Amino acid sequence: MSAPRAKQLVRVAAGQGFWGDWLEAPRRQVEGGEIDYLMLDYLAEVTMSILQKQKERDPKLGYARDFIGAIESVLPAIADRGVRVIANAGGVNPPACAEAVRAVARQGGVGDRFRVGVVTGDDLLPRLDELLAAGHELRNMDTDEPLARVRDRVLSANAYIGSVPIVEALNRDANVVITGRSTDTALTMAPIRYEFGWRADDWNKLAAGIIAAACGRC
Repeated sequence: MSAPRAKQLVRVAAGQGFWGDWLEAPRRQVEGGEIDYLMLDYLAEVTMSILQKQKERDPKLGYARDFIGAIESVLPAIADRGVRVIANAGGVNPPACAEAVRAVARQGGVGDRFRVGVVTGDDLLPRLDELLAAGHELRNMDTDEPLARVRDRVLSANAYIGSVPIVEALNRDANVVITGRSTDTALTMAPIRYEFGWRADDWNKLAAGIIAAACGRC
C-alpha cells in the first residue's frame, strides 16, 4: 500500500449499478461536478453466465460492451481532467475489454495518455475440475450440496476479487482499471485506500469505506 496522499477528500461517483443501466449516467456524472473517480458496476451472477455464453461463441467477447461506449463518452474527463475509472466490466474476459478500451482511446486521439490496468484471476471455470479432484467440494452454503452434483450445469465459476489488486493498478498509474468479478464495494473502496494509504488491518477505516462503498453502490 502506498503512503497517504495530500488529499483530504476523495470524490467517487457511481455511474452504473448493473449491466444495462442508464447509458447517459457516466457522462452526466463527469460533467455534473468535480469528481476524482468514476465507478461503474456491471456484474451480477446471472450476468456472468450470459457473458460466459457469449465468450463461448466468440473468444473476443465476454465483457460488458456498454462499457466501451461509456468510456468513449468520458474520454475528455479521463485524458484532460485526470478522472480515473474503475469498473468490473471485464466480466469473464477482462483482457478483451481492455483492448477495446485502448482502441477507443486511440480512435479518440488520446491513446498516448491512457494506461489501462487489468485485474484477472477471478475466473475459476477452467480450474473447476482440478479443484474438485483435489478435494474441494465447494458445497452450497444453504443446502450443503457438493458442487459435483450440478457440475454439468455450471456455466460460470468466479472468486470475488477485493480491493487490493485494484489499488495495485492505481499505484501503477492506470487511468482505467478493469476487473472481472469483484466485490461491489471493492470498486469504491480501492480508490479510497489508494488515496489515503489505508492498511489491510485498518479495520475501523475499512469498515467506514465499506459503508461508503455500499451506499454509493445503491
